[in-house]
Amino acid sequence: MSIWWSLHLRRDAASVPLARRLLLGTMETAGVDPDVSYDLSVALSEACANAVEHGGDAARGRTSEAYRVTAYLDGEKCRIEVTDAGPGFPAAAAGGRPRPPARPAPSEAENGRGLCLIQELADHVHFGNKPGRGGAVVSFDKILKWREDAPLVAV
Repeated sequence: MSIWWSLHLRRDAASVPLARRLLLGTMETAGVDPDVSYDLSVALSEACANAVEHGGDAARGRTSEAYRVTAYLDGEKCRIEVTDAGPGFPAAAAGGRPRPPARPAPSEAENGRGLCLIQELADHVHFGNKPGRGGAVVSFDKILKWREDAPLVAV
């Protein structure tokens, strides 16, 4: 069984619950275990919130009003990718490769935990930059568990 969808969303806070609800609905319909669905929906919400907050590129005279969310349920794995047109992740001083951006936020901080949450909730995570035009790419995947009565369980 394979399901995929892609959304082109406005960089607006209202787009975050839309993406989350679509993912949860897809997973429920397919028969994915609710705990796995919840973990992925929280990770997706964090990635979308980051795209909304940081996904513009006003410094280069471009203000993108959109970002993209793509989800793949393929066999026993779900992969989610969120891309934006912002400045991307900072490059390391040597080698030009992106620095690992996820550092734990201080306990009293009101934000800054999103990338760490994604790393905790997913099985494999990649933070990178789009080649050429710039922008951030956050992709993550998780091995799926299925409900007993799953109608679309992978075979």
